[in-house]
Amino acid sequence: MGAEDNVPLDDKARRMRDLLSSFYAPDPSTNNAPSNPGTLDAINTSSFDADQYMNLLMQKSNLDELLQRHVEMAAEIKNIDTDLQMLVYENYSKFISATDAIKRMKSNIVGMEANMEELLDKIMSVQSKSDGVNTSLFEKRENIEKLHRTRNLLRKVQFIYDLPTRLGKCIESEAYVDAVKFYTGALPIFKAYGDSSFQDCKQASEEAISIIVKNLQGKLFSDSESIQARAEAAVLLKQLDFPVDSLPVKLLEKLEQSLGDLQLKTDDIENASMEPNDPKLGKVPDSVHIMAHEGSIRGFAEAISAYRVIFPDSEGHLIKLAQDLVVKHFETVEQCVKGRISCANLLVVLRTIWTDVLLMDEVLSEAVLPEFSLEAAQNALKQHVASTFNYLLHDISDVLLRVNVSSKEAAEENPLQVALEASKKALLQGSMDVLLDFRQLLDDDLGLLVQLRDFVSDWVQEGFQDFFRALYDRFFLLSGRKSSSSQDQGLTAGAHGEKVLAGLVLVLSQLSVFIEQTAIPRITEEIAASFPGGGARGYENGPAFVPGVMCRIFRSAGERLLHHYINMRTQKVSTLLRKRFTTPNWVKHKEPREVHMSVDLFLQELKETASDVKQILPQGLERKHRRTDSNGSTASSRSNQLRDDKTNRSNTHRARSQLLETHLAKLFKQKVEIFTKVEHTQESVVTTTVKLCLKSLQEFVRLRTFNRSGFQQIQLDIQFLRTPLKETVEDEAALDFLLDEVIVAASERCLDPIPLEPPILDRLIQAKLAKWNEKNPITP
Repeated sequence: MGAEDNVPLDDKARRMRDLLSSFYAPDPSTNNAPSNPGTLDAINTSSFDADQYMNLLMQKSNLDELLQRHVEMAAEIKNIDTDLQMLVYENYSKFISATDAIKRMKSNIVGMEANMEELLDKIMSVQSKSDGVNTSLFEKRENIEKLHRTRNLLRKVQFIYDLPTRLGKCIESEAYVDAVKFYTGALPIFKAYGDSSFQDCKQASEEAISIIVKNLQGKLFSDSESIQARAEAAVLLKQLDFPVDSLPVKLLEKLEQSLGDLQLKTDDIENASMEPNDPKLGKVPDSVHIMAHEGSIRGFAEAISAYRVIFPDSEGHLIKLAQDLVVKHFETVEQCVKGRISCANLLVVLRTIWTDVLLMDEVLSEAVLPEFSLEAAQNALKQHVASTFNYLLHDISDVLLRVNVSSKEAAEENPLQVALEASKKALLQGSMDVLLDFRQLLDDDLGLLVQLRDFVSDWVQEGFQDFFRALYDRFFLLSGRKSSSSQDQGLTAGAHGEKVLAGLVLVLSQLSVFIEQTAIPRITEEIAASFPGGGARGYENGPAFVPGVMCRIFRSAGERLLHHYINMRTQKVSTLLRKRFTTPNWVKHKEPREVHMSVDLFLQELKETASDVKQILPQGLERKHRRTDSNGSTASSRSNQLRDDKTNRSNTHRARSQLLETHLAKLFKQKVEIFTKVEHTQESVVTTTVKLCLKSLQEFVRLRTFNRSGFQQIQLDIQFLRTPLKETVEDEAALDFLLDEVIVAASERCLDPIPLEPPILDRLIQAKLAKWNEKNPITP
């Protein structure tokens, strides 16, 4: 009985397992997968054999393992029963819901069959009535459709018959677009019935079309027609199947010829100035020519667009034409920037060119015109910056060249001071104006310039660097220190056509000092404030503008030019002294009666020098030269005694005693430093000039041989020079020393060195001083 109870239990368990398996829909591949029934894992397969499983379990397990397996299986059975119970509850609630839905459907469907039958009867009634109406109207409908087809056919026939008249009216009104449209619409009928029913119409239409073709050809090749009208004529000829093989070449030739009218002219650029229109608006550009040019360029762009559609193979030629136009634009700009053109005018022109480029780029982007024009604009702007600085250099040179007139021709009381102030203003104000003008290039929002801002900053800084170097060379060129090159010969013709005035050299020296101390620092500040950035030239090349280097250059230039001015003044006096000492025969010189006129000329030259320096040089500190403590004689003095042969020739004890006293005095004089550094002051320049002139006088004296009268003439001239020179020279010690050196040199070269008696010497000097003061009154 226990065995009988186990069998139904196993069947029940199998059914329950199959039910769960069907509900949860496990993977069929898992259920149907073959398994080995000879293993303990086969319990979950569909081919499970309970007897074989129990036998296998009994063989492989001991009692403890069997008890453990029993406990596990009891727990699994309990869990499965619980799951089954839950499944039944869930399905029961779903069954109840389904039953309720079916009941509601039955209640709603009740009476629907009667309504459906009624509806079917109505539909059948409507259909029968509709069939009756269609049957009664069938003949009339067929007749109407036939009449409509006949009417359309008659319209087409009437259009064909009226086509020659329509074409004639189109020819009269030059409505060639409509004429081509009408004719191309009638071509299918002419091809089908043109040789039979509509032969006359076809012939008349072809005659009219031949006239239209002829007129279109004339318009196509007419110079008076616009580019758009020519393109339209080409399109119409192509629609009429006119042979257009030769049209691309001819049309492109016409288009190329039109570039001459589209190209910017030099006059247009010069007339593109900012003209006053409205006081409230300030200055606005003259837009008449610009608007006309923009209209022409727009027509040119439309022609390019049309030609690309008509002649697809002409793209390469059109690209070349567009680029050629841009090249010619910038060639004209480069020609203009060689002259003097403001940045405002240049911006108007660049904006016009950039507008042209954008218009053409819209229809011909393959030409990459923006990038193409960017390179051309870069060259033009760089040339403009260089040209502007070149003109600034010429302006300053022109101001300086006005100094090169004689003092008698000068209208101003202080011509050097006026020239210096004018040159300072031309330099500083001109530089500020240039920077302000160039600043417009950075502030403008033109797309072409936005990409070049860093380049503009670098070019401006490089321009000032090159400008100051060129100005440095120009200073020495104007001063006569360098030979003029071919390009500067015209500029410096006034400076080298006659001798360079010393005053011009002095102005150049002071202008160099002004550039070092004022102009370069001011320009450097303005560049830092208005032209930041840059760096397009590369940091490896160093800064574009180096103020320190320029300051050192012009500091050196100021010193060199100041020395050159002194040398020029000294050379002029040396020429006078050379003539003075080479003309007379000093061995046969007559007894002196008065101070020689060469002394007047010498003092007159010093007076001119003093007049020059008073105009533009500041006064120095009043000081006297300090002699260093030394018991020796001066390095440049000649303290040798008179040669024995000369001494033997002197028969007068007085002469020998005077010479001896002079030499003894020189032995005990303190050492004097003759030549010191020249400063940019009135006293320093005049003193250095006097020292050099006296040194030259000494050398000329040493080259001559004098008799007693010649020596006394030199003595008289030198003694007279002491008084007026002491009023001019700040270093009295050096002055006395040099004057004494001249007298000593004359005595050494004299055959009979007997000086003038002091009363006679004083009388002659006082007489000359009276005449000198009368001619040269002291002005307060």
